[in-house]
Amino acid sequence: MTEREHEHVRVAVIGSGFGGLGAAVRLRREGVTDFVVLERADAVGGTWRDNSYPGCACDVPSHLYSFSFAPNPHWPRTFSGQGRIREYLEHVADVFRLRPHIRLNSEVQELRWDDERLWWEIDTASGTLTADVVVSATGPLSDPKTPDIPGIDTFPGKVFHSARWDHDYDLRGKRVAMIGTGASAIQIVPAIQKEVGKLTLFQRTPPWVMPRADRAISKAERWVHRRLPFTTQARRGLLWGIRELQVQAFTKRPNELGLVEQLAKRNMYRAIKDPALRAKLTPDYRIGCKRILLSNTYYPALAQPNVDVVASGLSEIRGNTLVAADGTEAEVDAIVFGTGFHVTDMPIAQRVIGADGVSLAESWKGGMAALRGATAAGFPNFMTVIGPNTGLGNSSMILMIEAQLNYLADYLRQLNVLGGRVALTPRASAVAGWNNRVQDRMKRTVWNTGGCNSWYLDENGVNTTVWPGTTTEFRQATRHVDVGEYEVVRAPAESPEARTGKGSKNKEASAA
Repeated sequence: MTEREHEHVRVAVIGSGFGGLGAAVRLRREGVTDFVVLERADAVGGTWRDNSYPGCACDVPSHLYSFSFAPNPHWPRTFSGQGRIREYLEHVADVFRLRPHIRLNSEVQELRWDDERLWWEIDTASGTLTADVVVSATGPLSDPKTPDIPGIDTFPGKVFHSARWDHDYDLRGKRVAMIGTGASAIQIVPAIQKEVGKLTLFQRTPPWVMPRADRAISKAERWVHRRLPFTTQARRGLLWGIRELQVQAFTKRPNELGLVEQLAKRNMYRAIKDPALRAKLTPDYRIGCKRILLSNTYYPALAQPNVDVVASGLSEIRGNTLVAADGTEAEVDAIVFGTGFHVTDMPIAQRVIGADGVSLAESWKGGMAALRGATAAGFPNFMTVIGPNTGLGNSSMILMIEAQLNYLADYLRQLNVLGGRVALTPRASAVAGWNNRVQDRMKRTVWNTGGCNSWYLDENGVNTTVWPGTTTEFRQATRHVDVGEYEVVRAPAESPEARTGKGSKNKEASAA
């Protein structure tokens, strides 16, 4: 075994997207330099590395979709494309000197908690190591979900997911099927419509699409942001404040969203003149129940003569013929799945084995639940960034990530205060109490009452994804670790029972 295979670190971070790099920066700021960032790919960037499909861009304004501690005065547009965001993440890795901590091509294969040594044993594609604390920042948009369609194995053409785009495959002149109408699909459709021979969009549920207020940021604006950094922060603050004011409509008064629906319909009517096509594209659920999408080019692309919209999901494949649930058929040369990700059943959960020998996936079989969106009962010193019920329907996830990094920082401080070989594991009652409060607030939100079936809901119909409040509320809830919500676990040699020969480990009453 190599020296690295025997390595022990204070903290192991999984993933090098916004969550993982943000955690690494925060660790350095807290004086923790004994850490590694384990990345399965050959470069940093997370979902912004993986999603390189034509037209890929963010639907959150650039100055809000970036770290508060790493403002970027150089954003060229109000909404940035995938390439620019990936460049930003590479820049963060360089500026904050994170490269020495990053282990590329090191996919985590298993994490197993050692009850005796109070650390995590980590098997990766590049070797093994142990860590006192593990921070899982794999993100919910990291593992593509492709439906199991009868006949898919016999399809003679090209098949790929939007998050695994095959840039070597030439779409020009081809008959292409786009499966799905989510955030990726509405960017892909207008990006490829002009070059393909025929584009068939298989739509199970039409999305609500609002205009995208995108524009180039002028050289003068960028000059001001460079020379006067407070203007960048002011711009970010304004974007944040507007979205905070919108939250009430999503979480408490969904009926107030009717006016927004009218604006979305007007956006459609400007481009879609055919009444039959309008009918196909008009949602029958409250706007906001699914994520509101932004595009100025989606509807115009659908109105083009080489595009067909099949208002029914794909149900079967016979050779190169795709058959929809309503019997509509289309012959195609290539299939692009824009069918989302494993959000409520994250694959990393199958690889995390906790204190009782139970995997995180098994623990979450009845639904994901974590204390303050971060820690799960039975998994000591294990924290998830962008965990259960931390997603947003109208603002920037970077705000939530930074709030969880505050929680991580205080978590490590509490471990230092306790001293010695020690771990914190959330009380099951604390996790249940937090989750019950979140789910109670969820009952009147648009995501639960809007009449849709979205990826926010798990297989039991429970919303384990979205945060039912403002980012301010979440930041307050994660500002400090309440040690009373945790059990303190001591290493056997340090426990009172071990010293008196009465036991092998001790779970202290944290109030003691």
